Amino acid sequence: MARATSQLYDVVPIQPSVVICSCSHPSMVRNHPDSCSPLAIPGASSNHCPSMEGSASEARAVGASASNQGSVLRTQPAVQAPQPRKKKPEDFRFGKILGEGSFSTVVLAREQITAKEYAIKILEKRHIMKENKAQYVKRERDLMSNLDHPFFVKLYFTFQDDEKLYFGLSYAKNGELLKYIRKIGSFDETCTRFYSAEIVCALEYLHNKGIIHRDLKPENILLSEEMHIQITDFGTAKQLSSDSKQARANSFVGTAQYVSPELLTEKSACKSSDLWALGCIIYQLVAGLPPFRAGNEYLIFQKIIKLEYEFPEKFFPKAKDLVKQLLSLDPSKRIGCEEMGGYDPLRQHPFFDIISWSDLHLQTPPKLTPYLPAMSEDDEDCYGNYDDLLSQFSNMQVAQSSSSHSLSPHESTPPQRSSSNIEQYIHDLDNNSFELDLQFTEEEKQLLLDKQTTGNPWHQFVENNLILKMGPVDKRKGLFARRRQLLLTEGPHLYYVDPVNKVLKGEIPWSLELRPEAKNFKTFFVHTPNRTYYLMDPSGNADRWCKKIQEVWRKIYQRHQNPGL
Repeated sequence: MARATSQLYDVVPIQPSVVICSCSHPSMVRNHPDSCSPLAIPGASSNHCPSMEGSASEARAVGASASNQGSVLRTQPAVQAPQPRKKKPEDFRFGKILGEGSFSTVVLAREQITAKEYAIKILEKRHIMKENKAQYVKRERDLMSNLDHPFFVKLYFTFQDDEKLYFGLSYAKNGELLKYIRKIGSFDETCTRFYSAEIVCALEYLHNKGIIHRDLKPENILLSEEMHIQITDFGTAKQLSSDSKQARANSFVGTAQYVSPELLTEKSACKSSDLWALGCIIYQLVAGLPPFRAGNEYLIFQKIIKLEYEFPEKFFPKAKDLVKQLLSLDPSKRIGCEEMGGYDPLRQHPFFDIISWSDLHLQTPPKLTPYLPAMSEDDEDCYGNYDDLLSQFSNMQVAQSSSSHSLSPHESTPPQRSSSNIEQYIHDLDNNSFELDLQFTEEEKQLLLDKQTTGNPWHQFVENNLILKMGPVDKRKGLFARRRQLLLTEGPHLYYVDPVNKVLKGEIPWSLELRPEAKNFKTFFVHTPNRTYYLMDPSGNADRWCKKIQEVWRKIYQRHQNPGL
């Protein structure tokens, strides 16, 4: 099977070749890309993938910059430059895995000779043949080799061995946009406007070349070292025919939450389908979650077909108007589509009033800043912004801060109590809230745990750990908030439970880098390396939560740093 696919790739690096003719007229100097040999794979199917996730490039190529090799000039008339030596796996030192898909893996690699870094996408030939994905692999290679724009991942070269195909892609050091949405919850208006504008520029370029992406989503929008976007994953993209009036691609591909209604009702996508996805992404940048959400794909599709979504309070008004004009059930009525005048009206929308379109790729992107408006029941208009989240994301430090308490393992703890009456350790705040003093002995701990086992309905969620503090909080994700019962236990653990359905929803991960921060009486954050959790105590005891989390943090990490204690 591997030999049957030996002709699958033109293994020559993709670069311009320059031919200089003997004629002195400048029009005789021609630039042309290396041609890519067509795929000729026995048994390769022409059927489109029916799966919502059926991309030939589900793995995420994470891309930024690696310079193209220069063209070779020849002085002989009409003689093409000699081809450079074909690359092979031994030319690279492979490092960490950047992403994985159903039949591809993206690995960080450094070229031995040049020391340049690439994101190399590795595809198994056998799996490609077995799943009839050859057409998707060829399409991805052909489309990417035709792109030359700063807002797209660049394909520099391809090569192969007996078992695998290799795509040499630019490496975007800051990874997926989705990672940052999850980290900070929602973007402020400046960040939302800037990144939305970059996506608009990228789509205009793509659509002018007759290409539909068909799977635009935050996972496929990468961020370069300079924090500019680089769109990737062209396994399900479609090149519309240039010799006809073809305006649609008739296959079912995409990701459920970003799929356009025409794909669900007519089984076809058009350029306007990418504009629908743009509307979903802008909504998600502001709100923290995509507009169409449900328990399974079928229910999501039903909401899309019925245009069943709503804006949370405090959604930016101009962004709201733009999203409404993008999320139109009729693809010919979406702002930016050809029927509505193309991209000029989209760029001129009031949301983009202050955008300088001509040099976006040269501008310094705004610092990623969370949008944290107060909810209707809060006392303050805005929580305000806190220290550089981007630096926290890569290197969170447990340090003294003017806005948060220091977690120092050397702080002294209160003296031990002498009494063995366990009731003295329990401080009831209300029916569903209490906290414990931590100065109990091992024997007293067992008595407290026995009492909890028989009398506390939340015991079933904490894996037999002693609850040290519990109470209701509103857990925010973007502009959405849901009531949860927060349970701080020994271990340590921070569980949160759906109090209505009595279901454990998750756990805030503990580590040395965990840091609580009280913003006001009600609101507190729990910073972790990969995410900041926004919590609100309706009773106004945010500071007590932070102090208890700090106390538990000191207890566990003082023990680790002083094992003799």
